[in-house]
Amino acid sequence: MSEPIHIPAATSVTVNWPDPAREAAFRQWLNATAGPQQLITGSVRLASADASFRRYLRVDCTATGAASRIIMDAPPDKEDCHPFVKVGQLMLDAGLNAPRVLAWDEAHGFLLLEDLGTQTMIEVLNPQDPPSNQQVFLRAVDALVAWQAASRPDVLPPYDEALLRRELALFPDWYIEKHKGVTLSPEQRATLDGAFDKIVQSNLASPSVYVHRDFMPRNLMIPRDAAEPRLGVLDFQDAVYGPITYDIACLMRDAFISWDEEFVLDITVRYWQKAQKAGLPVNPDFGEFYRAVEWMGLQRHLKVAGIFARLTLRDGKPRYLADAPRFIRYILAAANRYRELGPFAKLLEEIEGMDVQTGYAFGRV
Repeated sequence: MSEPIHIPAATSVTVNWPDPAREAAFRQWLNATAGPQQLITGSVRLASADASFRRYLRVDCTATGAASRIIMDAPPDKEDCHPFVKVGQLMLDAGLNAPRVLAWDEAHGFLLLEDLGTQTMIEVLNPQDPPSNQQVFLRAVDALVAWQAASRPDVLPPYDEALLRRELALFPDWYIEKHKGVTLSPEQRATLDGAFDKIVQSNLASPSVYVHRDFMPRNLMIPRDAAEPRLGVLDFQDAVYGPITYDIACLMRDAFISWDEEFVLDITVRYWQKAQKAGLPVNPDFGEFYRAVEWMGLQRHLKVAGIFARLTLRDGKPRYLADAPRFIRYILAAANRYRELGPFAKLLEEIEGMDVQTGYAFGRV
């Protein structure tokens, strides 16, 4: 969650409600919840919003050990809160520092949650000195290993071929055609589809575990209590059961901050070692594991570039597309390593009109 926007306390809720009926429902729920939960109703203010239709409010609280709580505002006609509640409980059961649900108006989509703090992991990172960030990344790795170690089949939706391909389709549909204005020739489309086939095949070859799906520094919180070793984990409602390579690829190839490959390798090796020690099904050959992580990252990067274009062109949120070039660089850096993705890399370079640097390579290329 982003840094909260502090609004002076007032005698009423100081939040904009475009729908008067929803505002009335919220006031009624808040007043009914305030007493049992020791909430100060006049202190409600915006905490953050995200790329979905959800937004988060902060409200002060007089309960011992809790200065504030978080309210999720998720209109039920646009957002289903059930996955959030289910996955949050799975995380708590796994020993993670996830927000407990304290109250839930299921009919209207209002949830009262524990407040895990106001400082995200990304706010404490120093991009100019990668080694100085090692310890906080290792705390993130510990959370990830604990989450994956709790995995059980048939609990979360499968990250199967159909879903992987639906996500990949966002790239040609929204990024190439609608954002770049490029119509692919039949030959170019065949090149793209061939690359997608290889990427999906590689992704599906990885063993399955619980996948957060947005395990990145913006969704990890620095605890208020310095004695708490666990980072807080948020934005987990889209969790699935899929490739073990996904979340570490997401953590180290972030949407909003990039690291040099030496640091990426350092943290990925440490994750791999911890995962092995925990009995997780990572490939015993690090070179092969890293190759699978890169190919999993390709799927995510292609998907996110498409989503960022859609958020701008369809949903009127242009700030996301400003970060799309970072993902294009990720895609090209990985694709240029592997001979079988050479035609795809060349196609994307033609579309982008840019060159990239290649770096370390592992496994068979």
